[in-house]
Amino acid sequence: MINTRRNSCRGSISGNSGPATHCRYEVSTSARRRSLSEGPARRRGSSCAYSVFGPPSDDYASSLKQTIFTITIRFMLAVDLWISKKLGVCACEGSSWGGIRPLVRLVEISGHGIPWFIGTLYSLLRGETIAEKEIMLNLAFALLLDLLLVRVVKRFVRRRVPPQTRSDIFSSFFVERYSFPSGHASRAAMCARFILVQLADTTAMRVLVLGWAVAVSLSRLLLARHYVTDVGFGLAMGYCQYSVVERLWVTRDLLLDLLLTLLGRLAGIITYITELYMR
Repeated sequence: MINTRRNSCRGSISGNSGPATHCRYEVSTSARRRSLSEGPARRRGSSCAYSVFGPPSDDYASSLKQTIFTITIRFMLAVDLWISKKLGVCACEGSSWGGIRPLVRLVEISGHGIPWFIGTLYSLLRGETIAEKEIMLNLAFALLLDLLLVRVVKRFVRRRVPPQTRSDIFSSFFVERYSFPSGHASRAAMCARFILVQLADTTAMRVLVLGWAVAVSLSRLLLARHYVTDVGFGLAMGYCQYSVVERLWVTRDLLLDLLLTLLGRLAGIITYITELYMR
């Protein structure tokens, strides 16, 4: 149709300019109508127009939330690193507070697991009453639980120790590769709460126990063994561990039942092996 109109317009141009103008107007009008009819379909099919003027998709919103969360986490880790670096004033002998490093090390040793295990087993064997032995038995169970949970979390998180930690002889024996959470802090919080509930009967003893737990936790930061978040999470973890120990408290009767059950099963295994050998 457009071609015939164009041909008619060409034929009329040589004769008169009026019909040519009229045909040109009709051609432009029909082309404009066709562009308007096809325009919305093209705009609906265009992803560019939707991405610019349309509402944001769910993927864009989720990616934005992830970006904000990542920035927040990185900012908190940067602050944690800065505060931990400022507190490591006893990291080596040349530090600003290097003169009190031996004293801080002594406090650190008091929160290590080996002295606590040795003291607990000695008190368990030398206990005079059944109640004392029961308390020491549950303290040994609490120490084992703390050691297991800290190992599991450290292997899962795998956060390296601060770079200020020196590789001296002391560190090679007592400092681990991973720092989150602080085992000293969790052990100090758990033992402090255990002693406050089970053994401490005077105000002076309670103040001494709380001061010791704070000193052990602070020693990890002064010696640059851990970050602030490591110590904080360790304290919270140790505090919650005592609740687990309290729920799973091993009494004397329960212990006797367990021993009798184990002895019975052991006797059954020995009898079965003896019968097999006699055949």
